Amino acid sequence: MRILFLTRSFNSLAQRLYLELTALGHEVSIEYDIADAVTIEAVALFRPDLVVAPFLQRAIPEAVWRSTVCLVVHPGVVGDRGPSAIDWAIVDGETEWGVTVLQADAEFDAGPVWATETFAMRAATKSSLYRHEVTEAAARAVVRAVQRYAESGPRPPAVVAGRARGRWRPPMRQDDRRIDWARDDTATIVRRIRAADGSPGVLDRLFDVPCHLYDAHPEVLGHSAAPSQVIGRRDHAVLRATVDGAVWIGHVRRIDREPSFKLPTALAFPAEAAALPEPSAAVEPAGAVSGWREIDYEADAGVGYLRFDFYNGAMSTAQCERLNAALRSALAQPPRVLVLLGGSDFWSNGIHLNVIEAAESPADESWRNINAIDDLTRTLIEADDRTVVAAMRGNAGAGGVFMALAADRVWARCGTILNPHYKNMGNLYGSEYWTYLLPRRLRSATPAEVMGHRLPVSAGQAAELGIVDEVFGDSAPAFLEQVRERATALAGRADLPALLLAKREARRRDEALRPLAAYRAAELERMRRNFYGFDPSYHIARSNFVRRVAPSWTPRHLSIHR
Repeated sequence: MRILFLTRSFNSLAQRLYLELTALGHEVSIEYDIADAVTIEAVALFRPDLVVAPFLQRAIPEAVWRSTVCLVVHPGVVGDRGPSAIDWAIVDGETEWGVTVLQADAEFDAGPVWATETFAMRAATKSSLYRHEVTEAAARAVVRAVQRYAESGPRPPAVVAGRARGRWRPPMRQDDRRIDWARDDTATIVRRIRAADGSPGVLDRLFDVPCHLYDAHPEVLGHSAAPSQVIGRRDHAVLRATVDGAVWIGHVRRIDREPSFKLPTALAFPAEAAALPEPSAAVEPAGAVSGWREIDYEADAGVGYLRFDFYNGAMSTAQCERLNAALRSALAQPPRVLVLLGGSDFWSNGIHLNVIEAAESPADESWRNINAIDDLTRTLIEADDRTVVAAMRGNAGAGGVFMALAADRVWARCGTILNPHYKNMGNLYGSEYWTYLLPRRLRSATPAEVMGHRLPVSAGQAAELGIVDEVFGDSAPAFLEQVRERATALAGRADLPALLLAKREARRRDEALRPLAAYRAAELERMRRNFYGFDPSYHIARSNFVRRVAPSWTPRHLSIHR
């Protein structure tokens, strides 16, 4: 069928549904929800059999839903209505939640139900639940709803299984999210911030400055500080006392500055953070650092595991340098197999656009950041005395994809989405040694085809291309369990020494043919033009992305009807 996506943005959920439906043979075109007239025009141009709305913040125009069946993806159980579904579910401590696919009509979120799925709630941020449980449930529900439409036409199903226990709930306001530091315990504070992460954050005051709080992590420790007092820092996060412990605040958005955008807390408050005591942030082989941290290492059954859980997958210059140091420390440990776990939501999305945007010279910070991630990637490429595995339990984009290709093996969870290209960020050329790493892996496409695609690929499609070696694990816990089983088996292989010898010989041959430095120099010469050249496309695209500027048109690679 011809299916038109009407969406606020091409976010992770919209990308997953796009991949699911195109894999089933449907022709999908995308239109951003910019204005009613634009939506009406898109329907007239594409003449879709069906409209699917993965992510909306406004009602669909009546002229559209009266003429074409429009299926809205609502992140709530049957009967739930309102724009803050997951926010309320987290704050209210729901143990089970769901996704409902309903037909748009005159009453918001109240049309006929075409499909529904439920899932167990996990202690996580709203955005993490959205990327995992909501996305998986939505993929199943939307595919079922589309199949029902294909089989029976525009008549909604008479009965859809699912207990209607939801209700109308108003938008969650900042008064509903407010933290009472003198009374709220750590669990309550973390739950409130998680319910507002990644948008809109919880309005509060930090260092007596109004700001929105994000990226909260509990810390159990004894202290004599008054609740809400800031008592320490680690890397970019600050530690704030509560009535029964403390909480790390990793990111904030100051509202005393315009325009404002989300930043690591220590960068948003540099002088205040610098004056705080900082516990040791070194990554020890035995995991000796207590409490929350972005990077840690453990060894088990002859395998080393290096986790780097960076917020939204973005890697600043400082984070790349810290991870490179942790990687070198891990490579000095005995295990001959090293698994890079990335983060729970993202493997990596490459350079940190928000930190770059905040710099005195975004061009200079871009240059520092790309060189830092190149240094990290080179350390991986040159790790020739062990087998390195990139285990993608979360999505990856841009430089994060190509950094993973520096590993010997790339494993991805089913449902993982990859965006192996740079052009959508102002026609960036890209680095991370992609001109060396990508061509030697591809089986069914050319590097130019992959880099010019500009659309997401599923883990399965990435495996067909050769970017990913193996795809498994229906859920994140199942994937991690299988990663450990496969890595342990790999470490126990009798031919592992022979594999490592072959790896060293291949690296020597490649270096003799063309040094890594030559690939890097050629890539960075193109990147220098992006950062410092006459074409401002990258700087405009980055600024719009960071400042969440609403798009004024849909990119043409998405809107095939145009």
